[in-house]
Amino acid sequence: MKNTLLILSLVIAIVSCGPKQKKQEESVGSETTNIENIKEAFIDDLWKNYPVWASYVGFHDYDDQLPIPDQSRRDAQLEFSKNWLDSLSSIDMDALSENDRIDVLIMQDFLKGIEFDINDYQSFKWNPSSYNLGGGFFQVLNYRKESLDDRLMTIYEKLAHVPAFYEAAKANIDRPTKVHTDLAISQLKGSISVFQNSLNDSLDESGLDAQKIASIKSRRDTAVAAIQSFVDYLEKELVPNFSEENTRSFRIGKELFEQKFYYDIQSAYSAEEIFEIAVAEKTELHDKMYKVSDALWEKYFGEQEKPGKRLDLIRMVIEEVSKTHVHRDSFITAIRQQIPELEAFIKENDLIDLDPEKPLVVRETPKYMQGVAGASISAPGPYDKDAETYYNVTPLDHYTEEEAESYLREYNQYLLQILNIHEAIPGHYTQLVYSNESPSLIKSILGNGAMIEGWAVYTELMMLEAGYGGDQMEMGLMYYKWNLRTVCNTILDYGVHVNNFTEEDAMQLLVKEAFQEEAEAKGKWKRARLSQVQLCSYFTGFHEIRELRDSVMNQRGEDYSLKDFHHEFLSYGSAPVKYIARMMLMDEQENEGITENSSL
Repeated sequence: MKNTLLILSLVIAIVSCGPKQKKQEESVGSETTNIENIKEAFIDDLWKNYPVWASYVGFHDYDDQLPIPDQSRRDAQLEFSKNWLDSLSSIDMDALSENDRIDVLIMQDFLKGIEFDINDYQSFKWNPSSYNLGGGFFQVLNYRKESLDDRLMTIYEKLAHVPAFYEAAKANIDRPTKVHTDLAISQLKGSISVFQNSLNDSLDESGLDAQKIASIKSRRDTAVAAIQSFVDYLEKELVPNFSEENTRSFRIGKELFEQKFYYDIQSAYSAEEIFEIAVAEKTELHDKMYKVSDALWEKYFGEQEKPGKRLDLIRMVIEEVSKTHVHRDSFITAIRQQIPELEAFIKENDLIDLDPEKPLVVRETPKYMQGVAGASISAPGPYDKDAETYYNVTPLDHYTEEEAESYLREYNQYLLQILNIHEAIPGHYTQLVYSNESPSLIKSILGNGAMIEGWAVYTELMMLEAGYGGDQMEMGLMYYKWNLRTVCNTILDYGVHVNNFTEEDAMQLLVKEAFQEEAEAKGKWKRARLSQVQLCSYFTGFHEIRELRDSVMNQRGEDYSLKDFHHEFLSYGSAPVKYIARMMLMDEQENEGITENSSL
């Protein structure tokens, strides 16, 4: 930002004069001006310290930079956190509006999370897959508001840091987990395609002279060699010598899980409380699924005798319904075709306003992103609102016929529609468009994963409540199965990392109790070992949004409007649901203790 020095000077002046000493002198209006200056300075300082993240959200002033992940870098991050925590602690919270007060709490939670990650969690030691540069370079290459030639020269500067980056990464690795090492090898090999294929294509289209192109290619080759060297280190030096002494468990244990849950999920509940709620919800869903399956039995099995066990009956009906699915070669095409149908339903039922000017592109998941989720959204940040949003769908070409059939039964005709609701319309895609329009950059930039995932899960229920799927009981059954997946994500996540679930335990939960296909269940077992806490975000956010909607409905009575609820809820960016609830309910009793409740 051009006015960075002015902003930082204002912050220094604000903090040094001591807000507590000026409480009686300052009006709320002047405090509002001060907090806006502080937030702007914080964001600018944030991007200076996290330039790759800045590229992802569409802020490209620091695209040429690539911090080296060594100890000095971590010291700088800790200093950034400490300095800003000190500054924010000097703010008179009582003089702020509720909106601004929550922005401060979100910033404080984020800064404390930095300290937790570096001092306690320390994934930089045991997770080699965190050193994947493919996406960061792609964000620069794909920045369409800058000329291609300028982008290529920016990449030229960024490429210079790649060898040192991977030397530091190699030095950081200490007793990595096997599953994260395997993922790193796979994804890093895929990331090389960004440097070779994508960059080559751009160089062919550029207007740069031959000498500049040759210089870029030379640095590109050096960078690729550095990535390959890191891969070779993992693949040829570490993996063959893995043992219990030089690897660590993928399980993080109860204490770290609770702490990470607090910083990542930012829920009003603890991880253990959410786990217990999820276990109870599983039983309720089984009850609902049995009623629907029992009603569908005659349609699919005629006079055949019903099995004695409820779960067996549910499974048999699900297996029959799941046989209706698309062909493996038309999987992505079917997704593209369903998007307009979802848009039409939302408009017809006046559920939420959609922005036709924000493009959504369904594409194959880039190779450097493959290996974790079958479908995902890559959305532009608030600085690049008009850029394309990508709906990433992993093709099935790497599956055998048997694996593909299993996967397609899982994402059958009905579940595929619910998947599209979740990922696209009106789920992730729609929410992130609204988030970018939030007047608070803090709430958009420091987006809360549980709110984002919870909204996507909530929209599945909301669409069916509005009549999507008509009177097809199959759609209802498959929705319950899908929602059961959300619930079991939490049970699996907590179970793996806290309760020491084995693969056999996971398969019992996912296949026998959640009725998932074996291919899907094995993929989730892999994901639960690769991620920690993230699988809890879906149910946690959904549960809190559902509770909030009920509270707002009860509070507003005849003045309640579902569409208004959606617009108001989404207007707060991607803030944690517990903070959105405080703003929407605006109840003095609800607001009591907000500062105290913001710390672990």
